[in-house]
Amino acid sequence: MVFLLLSSMLAVYPAAAVAQVHTVNKGDTVYLISQYYGIDQYALRYTNGLWSDYIEVGRKLNIPAKYSVQKGDTLSAIAAKFGTNYTKIKEINKLNNTNMIYPGQQLYIPVAGGSTVPTNLQLQNSGSIQVSRGGRVSMADFDALARIITAEADSESYQTQVAVGAVVLNRVDSPAFPNTIRGVIYQVDETGRYQFEPVLNGWINNPPSDTAKKAAIEALNGSDPSNGSLYFFESWVTNKYLKSRPVNKIMDSFTFTY
Repeated sequence: MVFLLLSSMLAVYPAAAVAQVHTVNKGDTVYLISQYYGIDQYALRYTNGLWSDYIEVGRKLNIPAKYSVQKGDTLSAIAAKFGTNYTKIKEINKLNNTNMIYPGQQLYIPVAGGSTVPTNLQLQNSGSIQVSRGGRVSMADFDALARIITAEADSESYQTQVAVGAVVLNRVDSPAFPNTIRGVIYQVDETGRYQFEPVLNGWINNPPSDTAKKAAIEALNGSDPSNGSLYFFESWVTNKYLKSRPVNKIMDSFTFTY
């Protein structure tokens, strides 16, 4: 009877993995758990609303299931099959600007407990979060990164917002710029020129949007749609110095350069 039931389930969900639950042990981290189960860190964080590195011992974490897209599948059909919302499938798989999927594509299926944006970051006593790029990042640096993304790119697409965040982090990694996030954002060069206009005009002081917080987390966890760029500017800008730099990528109204 059990075998027949399992067989019928596999017939309905031919390539679905069974969702698992992980009980947090001492020494566990988001990175180690994601590596153990062979899943993306972002998918694990999204599924459990886990937007910091603090995980209390004994907590039950839902491990997102994977589904292999079949011929004729649509996001709406997959969502109906698993009793979820297609926008959540898009979010957990970072399908931000497309509904296109293809046979054989591996999709994470969101389960109960997921969180769309990291609006309620759990703070450790140290006031920092652990990310895969840059190690431990202070909440002040995270907030500054989310605010510069909001100020510079709030009207742009989500991927462009991630790219703006990545440019800041690329500068942190470059010997040509300060080696901290806030150092990069608030840098004023020897001629008195601000590197980011929102710092000069005060827009940096506006609160960050939820989308910008999410973009900051994604950039801090290694996503770089800018492909390593160190500069970005609105494409209509006539600044000769910026225009002289090698163009890397154009996204929405921004040009990204090395």
